[in-house]
Amino acid sequence: MDDNNRNLILAMVLSALVMIGWYAFFAPPTPEPADPSVTAQATDPNAPAVDPATGIALAPQVDAAPGETPSLEPTTPQDPVLNAGRIEIDSDALRGSISLAGGRIDDLLLGFYRETQDPNSPLLRLLSPTAQAGLGTISTPAAPDAMPSLVMQKPYYAVYGWMPGVGVDPALVPNPATVWSVESGSALAPGQPVTLVWDNGAGQVFRRSFELDDRYMFTVTQSIDNAGPAPFVAAPYGILARHGKPDTQNFFILHEGAVGMSDGKLLEQKYKDMVKLDPVGNEGPAIVTEVAENGWVGFTDKYWMTTLVPQPGQPFTSVVKYAPGADIYQAEARLPMQVVAPGTQLSSSSFLFAGAKEWETISAYQNSLHIDRFVDSIDWGWFYFLTKPIFRLLHWLHGVIGNMGWSIIALTFILKALVFPLARKSYISMARMRELQPQMEAIKERTGDDRAKYQQEVMALYRDAKVNPAAGCLPLLLQIPIFFALYKVIFVTLELRHAPWFGWIRDLSAPDPSSLLNLFGLLPYASPAQGTTLHSLSLPLLAILLGISMWFQQKLNPAPADPAQKMIFAWMPWIFMFMLGGFASGLVLYWITNNVITIFQQYAIMSMHGHPPNLFGNIRAGLPKRRK
Repeated sequence: MDDNNRNLILAMVLSALVMIGWYAFFAPPTPEPADPSVTAQATDPNAPAVDPATGIALAPQVDAAPGETPSLEPTTPQDPVLNAGRIEIDSDALRGSISLAGGRIDDLLLGFYRETQDPNSPLLRLLSPTAQAGLGTISTPAAPDAMPSLVMQKPYYAVYGWMPGVGVDPALVPNPATVWSVESGSALAPGQPVTLVWDNGAGQVFRRSFELDDRYMFTVTQSIDNAGPAPFVAAPYGILARHGKPDTQNFFILHEGAVGMSDGKLLEQKYKDMVKLDPVGNEGPAIVTEVAENGWVGFTDKYWMTTLVPQPGQPFTSVVKYAPGADIYQAEARLPMQVVAPGTQLSSSSFLFAGAKEWETISAYQNSLHIDRFVDSIDWGWFYFLTKPIFRLLHWLHGVIGNMGWSIIALTFILKALVFPLARKSYISMARMRELQPQMEAIKERTGDDRAKYQQEVMALYRDAKVNPAAGCLPLLLQIPIFFALYKVIFVTLELRHAPWFGWIRDLSAPDPSSLLNLFGLLPYASPAQGTTLHSLSLPLLAILLGISMWFQQKLNPAPADPAQKMIFAWMPWIFMFMLGGFASGLVLYWITNNVITIFQQYAIMSMHGHPPNLFGNIRAGLPKRRK
């Protein structure tokens, strides 16, 4: 086996292995919880807990003995959301309502996004209440059929409250089941805040004010007016609660679950890792992190996110936990205890992000509100140092071109231009290897079956000719991270969701919907469902074009003499064709474009050095022989 062919086989095999197992074997492991001396892995007895009767997050009872889990008594015979009133949320970006039960944000639709590409499909639902009664007064989209059904929606909501301090009766602070009254405002909209009020009857009046910008950021201000005779001690908190494990993509390269930032340290905890047995407590484990200055915590899906963001510079306790008895995942931001002197008022403000992970929007919040590394809520992956600039370039190209498919093609040209010096060295190395081909054949005839002597003389030939046989593989290895960075961009960024190219490609984040089984739509029956194994095996048109482009690229090189090598080369393009049939069409489009550019580059450079590939001769050599 000559070294030129060995390099080619090595390149193809490396590509296959990387495609199949890179993230499976080299992806960064799930972040381990911090040292127990710094962060606790047991349930914090002071953390907001869950009412086992209603499944509603409750402020903790503090009359338990130190170190013991407080007893939780049901506070209501039924879910208070059933009969509580609601305040409408009405903006272009967000629609829904706030329940007066707990003053919780538990009904939220994304005004700019729908469940499917059908313009009449329901708006995408982000947050859902624990009960459906009383929702008839919610402001819905203009088209009645655009209102998504709440049936089978898993409750997911944000709720705020106060933890009572030592010596304060828990009944004197509002909990997530408390029914509030409206003090001002009739509907929450940009520039139109709403304030809720609750009087505990003992001299303390609690207020909760909501403000909303024109995108996805709520400002929540909680205050206490203490008209009582003694100081009042309490600590504000915010909770994000998800009842039951949400439907996720379940793809190993994508993080879905708890996400947060604690003084520059990123936390990512998948739902499956949150569900662990706790040998001590009865609420399940918790990851408790003391944040000194800047941080946020919440839950992220592939494209959507809810996040609690205390004011920058405000210390707080970040909590991520799972309550197994109620099957609730919780993310909490708990601020320090505060003392409200008689005749004074205490106020605390924080932010709540609830919406789409739009890069421009999140980046703007990071800059304007000084939210530390907020853009890292987008899952950039291991190659983030490549993924971020590639995305920004693709985003800029899309702004100029206006079509994401053509932007991917333009991006491919730019990336190929950036790595062209490496590619040029690779093609020149291949041309120089061809110059040595006659001498290598002579060495092979002279040494016969003595492989050790053959290798020794070949290496001497390389040394004298100053040729590095590994130079042809190095550019491929250096381009692998670029490929995976682009794959990550196409897979996780919202900007490609439902982004069309032309013709039948209406969603570049989804697999090519065409199928050879129905002759790409010419036959009167549907192709297999996208994302299924059968769809990948049915050969979408882009997958076929990929296989053909890889086959042409392969034919730029002479067919190997060894039968085993020849068989590997013959099968490799078609194996890749089936492998990538179910990948996002945007990624396949990139690979096809990359192959076409490579074909032209390799042909031109090798021709300039006096060794033009015999493309059509190689193709004819690879075709079956006609029988005489």
